[in-house]
Amino acid sequence: MSTAVVIEAPGEHRLAEHTPREPGPGEALVRVHAVGICGSDREVYQGNRPEGYVRYPLTPGHEWSGTVEAVGAGVPGSLVGRKVVGEGFRNCQVCDRCHAGETTLCTAGYEETGFTQPGAMAATLTLPARLLHALPDDCDLTAAALLEPAACIAAAAIKANARPGERVAVVGTGTLGMFAVQFLRAGSPGELLVVGTRRDREALSRDFGATDFRTKNAESPALPDDFDVVIETAGSASAARTAASLLRRGGRLVLTGIPAPGAEGLDPTDLVVRQLEVHTVFGAPPDAWAHTVRVFAAGLLDPLPLVTHELPLDAFPQAIELVGSGDPKVGKVLLRP
Repeated sequence: MSTAVVIEAPGEHRLAEHTPREPGPGEALVRVHAVGICGSDREVYQGNRPEGYVRYPLTPGHEWSGTVEAVGAGVPGSLVGRKVVGEGFRNCQVCDRCHAGETTLCTAGYEETGFTQPGAMAATLTLPARLLHALPDDCDLTAAALLEPAACIAAAAIKANARPGERVAVVGTGTLGMFAVQFLRAGSPGELLVVGTRRDREALSRDFGATDFRTKNAESPALPDDFDVVIETAGSASAARTAASLLRRGGRLVLTGIPAPGAEGLDPTDLVVRQLEVHTVFGAPPDAWAHTVRVFAAGLLDPLPLVTHELPLDAFPQAIELVGSGDPKVGKVLLRP
């Protein structure tokens, strides 16, 4: 019997029998290989995800990889047997923003795999085939399960538009920060600084291509203020301020983290006087996904060192605890259906 995780309501979950749903027209049925857990899954389980951004009961799981087992009418049969990852946002395809390719800004309302639609913490996942991105046949599906967070950072890298030789920096050393280092490194920067709060991420940052690593605290020396591009991934208001402070006049800032409501953020006067270019990212549109898959296929993106735990599906509660533990030894946690 195959199973699925079902969160009935905040704090209540069960393992349920899972019956694959046959793909309808335009859909594909994917056998899930691995599914990642991130902070937003923890929010779903705890019940503190914003209203409208979750629908119970729910099978979570929006970071996943798998293999196509069957397709519905109108979907190329050549997809069957292919290794794939998939976009989460279920955009309408007909609004103004969707036509512009900005599917994460779809005006028809929010729908996303693993939050309002059944997710990948199950043996199989049935979803619109248009959301799939095919991977090389020889790729590592365990590594590919991390391509969803990587795609969010690819969106940031595209907006940052860092040119070869520019001085670039990353604020934050979690999964997103480590992907930002890899994407920026692929663009041949003149300098690549990582700023974090934990010294234990320095070695990994340098492995991924950082040329310098600094910690930000009261005792640390002043940080530089002459970078061309900074990507912020830490999700705190203080990280956003640190990121802005690293920039030269006219520099480019991309914010990807979501600070707690009410936090004191960037100084508008500073942004205007220094003429900083500020971009933001929430999710990943199709071009960022396609870019991620290309960079991964080219061997320029190495997600595996970020994975520290692989657990069976029935270890969902332990996995949620690990993700929220704050233990520096816990990196990316994957479930294997």
